[in-house]
Amino acid sequence: MPKVEREMNKDGDFLVDYEEKVFPDVQADPGEKALVTFHTVAFEGSISIVNTLSATRLLRKGYETSILLYGPGVTMGFQRGFPTLGDEAFPGHLFVNQRLTKFMEEGGKVYGCRFSTQALYGQTEKAFIPGITPINPLDVLDIILIHKKAGAVIMDSWTV
Repeated sequence: MPKVEREMNKDGDFLVDYEEKVFPDVQADPGEKALVTFHTVAFEGSISIVNTLSATRLLRKGYETSILLYGPGVTMGFQRGFPTLGDEAFPGHLFVNQRLTKFMEEGGKVYGCRFSTQALYGQTEKAFIPGITPINPLDVLDIILIHKKAGAVIMDSWTV
């Protein structure tokens, strides 16, 4: 077995060249839209974290950006906390809630399917984080079609 003669990594070391950017920094043209859909359970893997960050980045690039929560994705939009709503039981516990709130504060729109909310999770619209717009289940397809007709960037997030 070869012996590795190398110093241990330490705080402050660079392991990759994070400053080199290969592609140009694309910005939205006036009126361009983006839609990020979530059909995933909150905290089930990293998709709820990664794509809320991607939605915020799209918004900051100038895209009129919306998030669609449907199926198990509505769980991302529910208020949570422990021992009371809004209390962070441990660092990161409310990260998804905080990301969605920040996204809306910056001008993004979030929509949550009423069918999933009631039929699948036994919740009411009052369970949503303030600012999320509840929508009819028939609107789930229409919001996607509206964005498709507008030539929008569409990112679909699915986990099972």
